[in-house]
Amino acid sequence: MNELFSLAGRVALVTGGSRGIGRMIAEGFLKQGATVFISARKAAACDATAAELSKIGPCHSMPGDVSTMDGIARVVAALKDRTDKLDILVNNAGAAWGAPFDEFPESGWDKVVDLNMKAPFFLTQALHTMLTASAAGGQRAKVINIASIDGQSVNPWETYSYAASKAGVIHLSKRMALRLIQDGIVVNAICPGPFASEMNKDARDNAEQVARRVPAGRVGADDDMAAAAVYLASRAGDYVVGTTLTVDGGINLARSAT
Repeated sequence: MNELFSLAGRVALVTGGSRGIGRMIAEGFLKQGATVFISARKAAACDATAAELSKIGPCHSMPGDVSTMDGIARVVAALKDRTDKLDILVNNAGAAWGAPFDEFPESGWDKVVDLNMKAPFFLTQALHTMLTASAAGGQRAKVINIASIDGQSVNPWETYSYAASKAGVIHLSKRMALRLIQDGIVVNAICPGPFASEMNKDARDNAEQVARRVPAGRVGADDDMAAAAVYLASRAGDYVVGTTLTVDGGINLARSAT
């Protein structure tokens, strides 16, 4: 059974891996035996996280901004300079923007949609050859797109581009899954709920208050997210294709019931 969840010998790239959800996933992969590359826009933070996670296993910093096509090209080139193998891609890098409807700026739309929805598609496209080569070795390659419960149900905040982009990621993952399974690449999405992070300051700074809204009675722990990602990335998740795995303690169901 342990072999089903092992990532020994596997190589992963986690975008937005220097903090939050991305860091949780990177750490989980390392604990299961993977070699992990993390990318993030801020080089100092990326380097620091990689250095810390390297105490667990081989973790390499690869700073870069995947919100633009040029940035994607640079990240891909940097990865190919350092490895000829990629088995797992986690499209996690993301942004949010909130503003009243009448004031919501185009810049807040483009920044969020470009990073949250456009980047996962084009980064996967750019790494398609490496992922296909991995799958040719006999074990499925994996792509995990990080969406959000805010793409499944409506939150109280005016985060228009964020909600739209995350809903788009859910459907995009299904469409990508149908195409890429033909090449031995399994695509799925994860919808996190409240996890303490820079992106979710409410869960980080007001955990007890947020927990009252969660049927499970708490905010998410690092291991909750790591376990979900390891499941999808490992042999255990090979027959799970185009699925959205909601990891939220039941809060999405509670929203729907109100």
